Amino acid sequence: MSTAASPGPARFTGFPVDAFAFYEALVADNSKVFWQANKARYHESVRAPMEAFLALVDDEFGPFHIFRPYVDVRFSKNKAPYKTHIGAYGESEGGAGFYVQLSAAGLLVAAGYYAMASDQLERFRRAVDDDARGAEVQSLVRSAEKAGYSMGAIGELKTAPRGYPKDHPRIALLRRKGLMGSRTWEPAAWMHTARARERVVGVWRGLADLNAWLDTHVGPSTLPPDDVAGF
Repeated sequence: MSTAASPGPARFTGFPVDAFAFYEALVADNSKVFWQANKARYHESVRAPMEAFLALVDDEFGPFHIFRPYVDVRFSKNKAPYKTHIGAYGESEGGAGFYVQLSAAGLLVAAGYYAMASDQLERFRRAVDDDARGAEVQSLVRSAEKAGYSMGAIGELKTAPRGYPKDHPRIALLRRKGLMGSRTWEPAAWMHTARARERVVGVWRGLADLNAWLDTHVGPSTLPPDDVAGF
């Protein structure tokens, strides 16, 4: 007796209007009562389209992981129980991360090394300190900024890291605890169509040279997973 194959993810046709409306409503009423009443709506309008999108890009940028919608209030100053966005993260074999986030504010797309572990930071700083490699990454960052990317990281030091002079010519990079580029868009009609895939993938591909530098000179952490921060 044969069994029917389980259906794959739905065809991606864009992120529906209701996905953004769902998060507008959640921002206004971040409660268990609202969540329980709208859980099916979350799965249909938010999670299912995200899964369909990720299925299209998984081979090139994944595998992807969709973050849980629940806030761990034990470790958060924000005691609201539910995240007001859906985010997904994928990582290449070389170490570069790829992130996409949908919320009432629109879409955020990023790529790079958002939070470096201690061994990655050591390699990153050595490379930035080197005249040739440091000049190369500084040029890549400037080019990304000119192309409209915002450069960021999980955080940065207030002063130079130990062992490096405060007047180092690339002190701004040395102080970073990561390096990634991002673009954001407010809700727009194209997000509700299959064209959204092109826009998101375009951001990731536009940072390919920066990611290649990071993969070459930083690479994945070799520390235990529990000691490594995520994107």
